[in-house]
Amino acid sequence: QVSLSRQYGSEGRFTFTSHTPGEHQICLHSNSTRMALFAGGKLRVHLDIQVGEHTNNYPEIAAKDKLTELQLRARQLLDQVEQIQKEQNYQRYREERFRMTSESTNQRVLWWSIAQTIILILTGIWQMRHLKSFFEAKKLV
Repeated sequence: QVSLSRQYGSEGRFTFTSHTPGEHQICLHSNSTRMALFAGGKLRVHLDIQVGEHTNNYPEIAAKDKLTELQLRARQLLDQVEQIQKEQNYQRYREERFRMTSESTNQRVLWWSIAQTIILILTGIWQMRHLKSFFEAKKLV
């Protein structure tokens, strides 16, 4: 789903606010030819991506909603608390995924070491039987 698609000249500036959470992809495309870039032309892209409560323009919000300074500060604090809560939820999710990965790795290491032990024991049994049959064939035992 394309949320925003715009074309600009050699310079352009835009602001976009996403109202849906989740992963977003930014795709940039130059309409100049490759030869122009190799011939000494420059392509400079500057991305300034702001997320969370830093994206809000609080003076504009105060003017629009006719908020006092105290009300505006309370709104800023509420936005900061909401951002902290989102960050904590994300860190909990990452910790849960890391724990699941660690437990899975530990279980695989356990089964691998058990398999190695079984192979080592079977190899030892095979060697003893082979040596016994060798010595019996040479009539040393």
